[in-house]
Amino acid sequence: MTARFDVSATHELEARRHRCRLCGSDLRDVFVDLGMSPLCESFLSADECDGMEPYFPLRPLVCAKCFLVQVPEYVRPTEIFSDYAYFSSYSQSWVAHAERYCAAITRRLGLDAQSSVIEVASNDGYLLQHFKPLGVPVLGIEPAANVAEAAIRRGIETRIEFFGSALAHRLVNEGRAADLIIGNNVLAQVPDLHDFVAGLRILLKPEGVVTLEFPHLQRLMAEVQFDTIYHEHFSYFSFLAIRNLAARHDLKIIDVETLPTHGGSLRVYLARAESRWPQEPSVACLLADEHQAGLDDMATYSAFAGRVKRTKRDLLALLIELRNAGKTICGYGAPGKGNTLLNYCGIGPDFLDFTVDRNPHKHGRFTPGRHIPILPVAAIDIARPDYLLLLPWNLQTEIRAQMRHIASWGGRFIVPIPTPRIIHAEECMP
Repeated sequence: MTARFDVSATHELEARRHRCRLCGSDLRDVFVDLGMSPLCESFLSADECDGMEPYFPLRPLVCAKCFLVQVPEYVRPTEIFSDYAYFSSYSQSWVAHAERYCAAITRRLGLDAQSSVIEVASNDGYLLQHFKPLGVPVLGIEPAANVAEAAIRRGIETRIEFFGSALAHRLVNEGRAADLIIGNNVLAQVPDLHDFVAGLRILLKPEGVVTLEFPHLQRLMAEVQFDTIYHEHFSYFSFLAIRNLAARHDLKIIDVETLPTHGGSLRVYLARAESRWPQEPSVACLLADEHQAGLDDMATYSAFAGRVKRTKRDLLALLIELRNAGKTICGYGAPGKGNTLLNYCGIGPDFLDFTVDRNPHKHGRFTPGRHIPILPVAAIDIARPDYLLLLPWNLQTEIRAQMRHIASWGGRFIVPIPTPRIIHAEECMP
């Protein structure tokens, strides 16, 4: 049977790759070239390792007008997120972060049983579950059916859909306008920014608040966090870009917080432009900080690629030195960012015997591209490797505490970002 292609849709997708998804300007400037890469959450079965694997250019561009860093849309969200391997609840520190947020925002906004809280990209209910003991009604929106089912089993009402203006209109017509809309680590995964943010405004009550969390581009650049870049993340935001995006949809930024999560994130508070919410001093302070850091200067962006190449060389030099000395190395974790690092640096089973992960959905599978086997965490105690390469380095405090017992056989940790370094497990002992 001959495959049929929607030619007009293909041409439109191709045209969008060369236009800024925020301001529509032509894109000409490469931020960094990370080579060809598979989708970072496309873990393979043993049989699939012998088949063809799709690779796409991982070459984010930066807009010279609005300074949005963005990966061209080679794959549609429906092909990425309809069945997803990431479950938020497997990170204890992330769940604890969500619990603290729920308590704080409930106090700040005075949420109660009459309020409406909606989370976009609610994953497995890791966050919304914390509103239940507070007596606050919630609704989750999650496009990945396999992940949403985990939330539904927790008793969290969840719509299995992608969020945008059409769904927002339907929810408002159902009487589901929100006092609080939450979007944690979803904005970067949206190729159509304007439809998404338009939906937030539609769904928001006149005095409601939106909070969005996302990795901060300033920290990504300062700490050479190139592995945060992958096809599932379409955009990388400075505060300058977020202010631009909000203003285009008659939303105002009323507050911003810097967070340690995911290597350094922002939590931005938005409200309707006409609402009574005042703007906190934190907004002007962060804008001034980004200006000082040069995030409105293309020269700052041009310098990033050279620093990435240096980190790659340093990591490979360290791993080659250890392997040549007869040392054994295993990975810890199979996160999306780890797959960018492995594929860009060319790290496969010749360097890592295997990697482990707490998520059982990944056990028995192989990392995309490099085909490193993924095993349960208990495999570390059996193999007793000399070194553990921490792929989710942003969770290193949590992982080092969990795995500090590797000191009993002389095991050590390797943290790859921003500068590859070895940490003695004894340093993690109580």
